[in-house]
Formats: sequence, structure tokens, C-alpha cells
Amino acid sequence: MSKVALDTNILIYLYDFSDEKKRHISESLLAVRPAISAQVISEYLNVTKRLQKLPKLEVLEKCVKLLAFCDIIPLNVKTMEKALLLLRKHDFQMFDSTIIASALEANCSILYSEDLQHNQLIENKLTIVNPFI
Repeated sequence: MSKVALDTNILIYLYDFSDEKKRHISESLLAVRPAISAQVISEYLNVTKRLQKLPKLEVLEKCVKLLAFCDIIPLNVKTMEKALLLLRKHDFQMFDSTIIASALEANCSILYSEDLQHNQLIENKLTIVNPFI
């Protein structure tokens, strides 16, 4: 099976009980032990704290439990240089460039995201897939 990475929105749907279909799809993607970038973790913490209005300790505990099912992709200078190249070439948003660069650095073939262009191929290596289409 190909190595996959998840964008923040996929993780957020894990706790969205208003859209059961998206929640179930997100759960199934978590089951394949996806790669998660440090940028996604930061965004997840921020969005979860804001949307769920939970105490920061509870948000961090929830994150730690979630990450037990994932491979973490660290950020380093090489990743940030790749993000800069992607930003220049594709004009992605800054944080999206970092997430895409991390997925490429981790040798992922798919990045699941609802916010990026579906089926876009990056560097002939990474395909952006919206799992909710």
C-alpha cells in the first residue's frame, strides 16, 4: 500500500458528529497509519481548541491519543526549502506548501485534503486527493 499523508481538515472531521459520512471516511484514513506533518499537528491543536472550546490540557491529551495512530513528519530546513520552492512554483498558501513539502519528504504518494486541488500531481510523486468527493 502507498504511504499517505493527511491534511488538518481530515483530522478535524474525526470529531465532527454533524457529518457522519466525513467522520467515517476520516476514521478509515486514520486506520492506514498515515503520515502527519508537524504543521498539521499545530493546525489541529489550534482549530480543535477554538472549535470545541475544550481546556488546553484536554486538547493536548486528545492529540496525543490521535497521534499514536500516525507517523509524524518533522519540520527541518530541507522541508522548509522544499516548501519555498513549492510556493514559488505553484503559489500555494504558505502553510499548505509546508504540508505538501513534508508529504514529499516522507515519500508519500497521496496527500488527502479537502482544501487543495483534487487530483493535482506534485513533482510527479504526490497526488492531492479529496476523499470526500
